[in-house]
Amino acid sequence: MDRKRLQLLLEVSILGALSFILDKLTLFVMPQGGSITLSMLPIVLIAFRWGLKGGLLTGLISGLLQLMTGGTIFHWAQALLDYTLAYTLVGVAAITTFWLMNSLKKERKGSMIAAIVIGTVIGGTLRFIIHFLGGIVFFGAYAPANQPVWLYSLVYNASYMIPSIILCSVVASILFTTAPRLLNVKS
Repeated sequence: MDRKRLQLLLEVSILGALSFILDKLTLFVMPQGGSITLSMLPIVLIAFRWGLKGGLLTGLISGLLQLMTGGTIFHWAQALLDYTLAYTLVGVAAITTFWLMNSLKKERKGSMIAAIVIGTVIGGTLRFIIHFLGGIVFFGAYAPANQPVWLYSLVYNASYMIPSIILCSVVASILFTTAPRLLNVKS
């Protein structure tokens, strides 16, 4: 195995595990699952360092670790949605990597922050959409009788996902603009 591939696999493994640990360090936990955490931060870091492949793989590992160690599962499809797919899609934050690296080379901090925030918001929004759909399909029984299930799922999932996305965006922006070397892969 070549050195660069080994480095990718090691970083993906370590940061996937870190994402899992950060998911356990919660600021707020919702009654039917979901919490405000920094669990997306390691996924975003790998996505910006290694691109889409690294980001998706790190998200997959994080989701699988959560699923295997006590995820709340009501149906097998819900397990695939809420854990495997939702966290994997956070890796799509890599979509702004070219913009971020270009801004880094030109030393344009404001542009770097914009690329980081937009990438993080895209990855976090994709995760939110999966949780939203899962909420409609699998958690509709918790919706009040006078409220549409889709609205219940939207409000419920937004109540922890929006703060998590904002928190992750802020911390990622501070982290990557103060220590841009984290974005460079060394061979």
